[in-house]
This record gives sequence, structure tokens and C-alpha cells, in this order.
Amino acid sequence: MHTGSAESYKVIRMYESGRRSQVLARGMTQAEAQAWCSDPETSSSTATSAAAKRRTARYGRWFDGWTKE
Repeated sequence: MHTGSAESYKVIRMYESGRRSQVLARGMTQAEAQAWCSDPETSSSTATSAAAKRRTARYGRWFDGWTKE
């Protein structure tokens, strides 16, 4: 992760069901945050891991997004 930049970004997991969003990472560059969110495991519609499938079964559809801090 990048630190010390004037602009930093955070990654947030958001749920369609209205479940409270979770901050997963802070202090990232925009490129780092975009790379994180480009991973197929960061969305219920493309994830295939057992943990992601359990999360989807428990909480419904979700995805990781990024925003400026």
C-alpha cells in the first residue's frame, strides 16, 4: 500500500441488501485501489472462492469499490 500521498483511496465492500459497508483497505493509490477491485474475487457475480460463496449465501450480492479518502 502507498502512504504519504496527497491523495489516497480506500476500498469498501458494499452489499445490495443494505448491510453496512465495510472498509477493507486505506491509504492506497488510485491504481492500487483499481487493481484490487479488478480482481474477480471482489464481486459476488464473479467470485469463485468458497469464502466468497459463503459470503454471498449469507448476505446476498456484494462488490468491492473504491473512493478517495
